[in-house]
Amino acid sequence: MQTNEQLLDLLENYLAQRELPTEPERLYDPIRYSLAGGGKRLRPMLLLLSCGLFADDVDVALPAAAAVEIFHNFTLLHDDIMDNAAVRRGKPSVYARWGGNVAILSGDAMLISAYRLLAQAPPALLPRILEVFNTMALGVCEGQQYDMDFESKQKVSVVEYMSMIELKTSVLVAGSAMMGAILGGADEEQSRRLYQFAIELGMAFQLQDDLLDSYGGEELGKTIGGDILEGKKSYLMVTAMSRADEEQREVLRHTYKDAALAPAEKIARVRAVFDALDVPRLTEQQISLRFDRALATLDGLNVPDARKEPLREYARSLMGRRK
Repeated sequence: MQTNEQLLDLLENYLAQRELPTEPERLYDPIRYSLAGGGKRLRPMLLLLSCGLFADDVDVALPAAAAVEIFHNFTLLHDDIMDNAAVRRGKPSVYARWGGNVAILSGDAMLISAYRLLAQAPPALLPRILEVFNTMALGVCEGQQYDMDFESKQKVSVVEYMSMIELKTSVLVAGSAMMGAILGGADEEQSRRLYQFAIELGMAFQLQDDLLDSYGGEELGKTIGGDILEGKKSYLMVTAMSRADEEQREVLRHTYKDAALAPAEKIARVRAVFDALDVPRLTEQQISLRFDRALATLDGLNVPDARKEPLREYARSLMGRRK
């Protein structure tokens, strides 16, 4: 079995060797720019690691791994248009650099590229792979719509928020793991267990991301308080609103809407309410719950423990960034 570092190198080399046409430049240059922007490669790594649970050679899964990474980046291109986002991963977004029309068209080309890569799956497995991918892709669209709906919704419950991030974030993570399992030769029960493992891991990952946005250190590469400054309904905010008294709710509402308030003061006021309501601890609690469920699901998989260890190690490394 390959180490996680070797798998990542294998993936990066595969992505680098994919040659895109040079013309038209304004179609393909934004795609190169997007894929070279880094990121954690979470989804393709989970796909390869899930394949490796059942197969010694994961080369069969490389096209699908590239497909989910390209699909993920396609969604980011379109997300940035919808959010009017000028920055992505610390650099100008494709939307900011080339404009909305180019971002739409380059994103469309990325989606087509993802399907072309998926078509390289073994013919006997292709129908299952496409069904998982299509269900996953539609779920991401549903999650994005709920997220946009929340912007104008006065009250968002914790249950509604959790349903949204499951669709927008976890379904893509879980679908990637399930496709990897299928390509590795897993049966239906095994592939569904991998899906559930990754649903829980994806939820823990997103909740941790919400927490780090307000309480993480600068060394993690986060702009602290970004969600607060943008007025986003994060897990911390919806939890706070569900626990707050009327006076605390008014502080949160007023602070979010006060454009004249200095950013540092706005972040400090909102965090003071979060702290008073024990929101950071409750968020940590929910992260641990989801992560423990993920590991328990993986432990229950009928595969030798030695084969599970790379995936377990990778999951722990993802969650270790909060410590």
